[in-house]
Amino acid sequence: MRWIPFCLSLALAALGLLTVFKAPPWVDWRLALLAGEFGHWISLMALGILILACSRSGGSARGIATAVLAGAAFVLLLKPSYQAWRLGRSLSSELGAAFGPGKSSRPPFSLAAHFSPQPAAVPFETIRYAGELDLDFYRAIGRTPAPCVIVIHGGGWDNGDRRELQPFNRWLACRGYAVAAISYRLAPRSIWPAQREDVAAAVEFLRARSASFGIDPARIVLFGRSAGGQIAEASAYGLPGLGVRGVIALYAPADLNFAYAFGKEDDVLKSPFLIRQFLGGTPSEVSAAYDSASAIGQVGPASPPTLLMHGELDPLVWHRQSERLNDRLGQAGVAHAFVSLPWATHAFEFNVNSPGGQLTTYAVEWFLAAETK
Repeated sequence: MRWIPFCLSLALAALGLLTVFKAPPWVDWRLALLAGEFGHWISLMALGILILACSRSGGSARGIATAVLAGAAFVLLLKPSYQAWRLGRSLSSELGAAFGPGKSSRPPFSLAAHFSPQPAAVPFETIRYAGELDLDFYRAIGRTPAPCVIVIHGGGWDNGDRRELQPFNRWLACRGYAVAAISYRLAPRSIWPAQREDVAAAVEFLRARSASFGIDPARIVLFGRSAGGQIAEASAYGLPGLGVRGVIALYAPADLNFAYAFGKEDDVLKSPFLIRQFLGGTPSEVSAAYDSASAIGQVGPASPPTLLMHGELDPLVWHRQSERLNDRLGQAGVAHAFVSLPWATHAFEFNVNSPGGQLTTYAVEWFLAAETK
């Protein structure tokens, strides 16, 4: 029993290190999500152990070690909140410089928001929009006609579901944006550009029924996560006729040639295998598919405004993907912003009230207000 506080403080300190270092392949990356986006709650346990160790150590080596580890865990697990606060101090000016005046319903980051309730329940309708594909449609609360955000889920192109991260969809609807969370054809049964065709079909479907859905057909934005971010980017840039008002891509691979060249067959995702089954072969076999699926090569001066967000410790999609796309957008003169989160891993917006979730909701709300006004 005497060793329990020491073991707990050691485990918490190890968890806290995942806010500093990228999770190695033998560690479940979701532990990094726990540390980065829920660590402010877990830090209370570390604080309790620290107080206990300081009051009962009696100068023993074990007690001192327990206190040191608990103190380190407390600091490391609160680091994301501190870094989010620092990022938030300049975020409005960066977004304003990129997109012009916008607005948000809450500050970029506050400790009080950790205690905020989750977004209110919002009903949605499931509608068949093309072939065997459905979308979940959330009507905007308090506004019509409303801008519409098409949400494209992640999942490595062969997995995932349109009902992932529903609280974010509800949050958007509560702020006056209609949401269409779409299904799309998955690999390997359907290879690229089937997914881009599905996005185009969803845009056409929503525009054709805009009056009944209460949306403005001229104010549609694509929002994608991970693999869905790749689909959003490549669709918006590669199909200028879509006429979308903007693109939001979170932790997305923007260059599949680059991803294949630097991917390893035994990495966390077995990414070369995923890319081959998504595109139908290797770069030498289907080079046109790699090029058309890579947003970075399709950016032009007329590309829609883009918001990129990525965690620097993401072990699934290399942070360099968004860095390179950010540079390319700047070279082309496209309105854009890149929010880089130094502590964050994949899916950092899972909890809308976490450090990553707060910055994401703030940036997304600002971007939508500026680009759909």
